[in-house]
Amino acid sequence: MMPAPTVLEAHLADLAVALREYRRAADRLADWGDALAATLTSGGRLLVAGNGGSAAEAQHLTAELVGKLRHDRQPLSAIALHAETSALTAIGNDYGFDEVFARQVRAHGRPDDILLLLSTSGGSGNLLAAARAGREAGLRCWAMTGPAPNPLADACHDALAVAAPDSQIVQELHLVSVHVLCEHVDRALPLLVDAAVTGAAPQPVAATRAAPRTGVEVVLDDGAGPGVGSRGGTA
Repeated sequence: MMPAPTVLEAHLADLAVALREYRRAADRLADWGDALAATLTSGGRLLVAGNGGSAAEAQHLTAELVGKLRHDRQPLSAIALHAETSALTAIGNDYGFDEVFARQVRAHGRPDDILLLLSTSGGSGNLLAAARAGREAGLRCWAMTGPAPNPLADACHDALAVAAPDSQIVQELHLVSVHVLCEHVDRALPLLVDAAVTGAAPQPVAATRAAPRTGVEVVLDDGAGPGVGSRGGTA
């Protein structure tokens, strides 16, 4: 009789099964990375939110963008809405838990900013409310969820749905997605810099914003010497 698999072996076996389907996310993550880089370098902002473990994944993403993934560069504007604890508790107390993210989206979001919502279930009421608020405000709404179909994936413009029944596996692949997304952002930045330097056609940006924000200066450092800087356009 074969010995029962250890807890680790069983977990890794489930992860291996999920990875086969997850590989199909490659193109979506590349497209998201290009779009996110263009948005952030043209003065836009990323808003991110999640509950519990998904909140940790979301905050990991904003840390990589405001800080760095591998090489030094200018910080990129990304806000984890669940980390605004005073706002979160005040809104929850005054308006109810379903509004804790939606009200912040209305406060911070501008047309053509990006809102990314993470949920293993895809059914969290506060994230669904945030998606509705984002769409009403003209944000581009993305979701990372567990298996589709689910309400959050349907409420957003695009979704990366991890086809795994175990929420732990879903969260682990969301973390992989965070790292791969940031890698694509960093790879897209030099192309945006080159386009600005050579006068190539700029990336499309919103024609107007309710409250304009200036672009950020992108400075890339590959460790070999001074980086290349350029000033993004005003959106």
